[in-house]
Amino acid sequence: MDHHAARVAGVTVPLFSLRTASSWGIGSIGDLLPFAEWIAQAGLSLVQLLPLAEGSGASASPYAALSAFGIDPIYIDVDELPGLGDASPASLLSDDERAALATVQAADTIDYQTVTRLKDRVLSAAFDTFHAQESAVQGPLGREFIDFMARHAAWLDNLALFRALKTAHGGAPWWEWSPALRDRERSALLQAQDKLGREILAIKYRQWVADRQWSAARARLKAKGVELMGDLPFMVDRDSADVWSRGDQFRLDMSVGVPADQFDADGQDWGMPPYDWARMAGDDFTWLRRRCAYAGHLYDRFRIDHLVGFYRTYMRPFAARRDSRGKLVPGAFSPSGAAEQLAHGERVLRAMLEGAASTGARLIAEDLGCIPDFVPPSLARLGVPGYKVLIWEKEDDERTFKDPRRYPALSVACFGTHDTDPVAAWWEGLGQGERAAAAELLQIPRALAPAHFTPAIHDALCRRILGARSELVLLLIQDVLGSRARINTPGTLGEHNWTYRVPAPVEVLAADPVVCAILGRIKASVEESDRG
Repeated sequence: MDHHAARVAGVTVPLFSLRTASSWGIGSIGDLLPFAEWIAQAGLSLVQLLPLAEGSGASASPYAALSAFGIDPIYIDVDELPGLGDASPASLLSDDERAALATVQAADTIDYQTVTRLKDRVLSAAFDTFHAQESAVQGPLGREFIDFMARHAAWLDNLALFRALKTAHGGAPWWEWSPALRDRERSALLQAQDKLGREILAIKYRQWVADRQWSAARARLKAKGVELMGDLPFMVDRDSADVWSRGDQFRLDMSVGVPADQFDADGQDWGMPPYDWARMAGDDFTWLRRRCAYAGHLYDRFRIDHLVGFYRTYMRPFAARRDSRGKLVPGAFSPSGAAEQLAHGERVLRAMLEGAASTGARLIAEDLGCIPDFVPPSLARLGVPGYKVLIWEKEDDERTFKDPRRYPALSVACFGTHDTDPVAAWWEGLGQGERAAAAELLQIPRALAPAHFTPAIHDALCRRILGARSELVLLLIQDVLGSRARINTPGTLGEHNWTYRVPAPVEVLAADPVVCAILGRIKASVEESDRG
């Protein structure tokens, strides 16, 4: 991002949270345009999404993916499928399935299992028809599909074979497959490709449909002056197409995590294999460059999750992560010394920047948590903006909030991320001292800073963050609406995570006078702050 970049205000919302009258219980690619048109009324011209790749199935977390590439077919808009013709998707469902569809459409949260089952039914039927038609007479769509498979073969072939083999093995992880398939013996792979040819083609069909819908949506957003921002997870899951097919790029003997900090006395272990940096450097980070180029195929800019991990990766031996009492053992950083970490991080980031630039995208660093002192100046040298989270940005006395008008221009300002409380819940959870400091930040008398989150407080907070010197300001969708619902609570597992839906379809929100008034106030703040 250059130092003269336009000042932009955007909204952070997971794609799964979007909701329109035609959604099938989860946000779809087709929901992006109506959502972007609606938030444009508040002057917000960028949509930041969470990762889109297919989840590992172990949890709904978008940060534990089956692949670093591709789009989860759950996001496909079933109303527009090659092969479906004029048939309505709902007409392909049984009476019971239609009843289940009505239930998930009306639900406040996402029921992944049911949504997957219903979309699977329609996608399978569309593929069957498409396959029969194109096998008989190859038309323009068939040629487009063949072209897509050729262009994306570097990741698509591995992903489709991995996915088909995983299904054939009842979902078992790749290390439990037969030794020949586990170790990718050539003859075993060729035999599997032959045997599972149709299943592999069906998986590629879904990726093609998702990609063409995505490209169409992105073009429509661009025409409206709306940018798309994505998110590049630091790691991929151990049980992923990438680790199986590019095992040389990963340390399977180790497990990534973070050391103990003020939030977590034990530290964290994520169970994912760290990158084998020596191997990656040996081929000039080809896989990582390709990954960033693919992210640029999807987005105008993207956030690098857990940025510090690219400077120094914290790891423990995979087989001995816990001691006899079940406590996490201390790990170590790789590289170990600060000078090495700095040189290594800059080398990796330069490769990532070049990969992204090859498809026209820009990087943003998620540099939150325990960050060594050398990282912020390093990012500034590389021209990569980092995050300024208002609720954590304090002066040296730890009591006074920093004025966002003094944040660096090369930064992203926000109240919080998908991992924190929305600003309404934060405000209502403040102690007296912090509320006094917040009143000072907002330049309002303490008496006008009630414990309850009022429209006036909402407006004052939005004005303050949108007035930041930062080139980009991001508001969570909950911060736009003034709601208290969370997307994710780190360190916890359960259905309260990754299932958040916008409280009503966009068509309903657009007609709600209370919501319209909020958007009007935000738009005034956006204009006042000279953001386009």
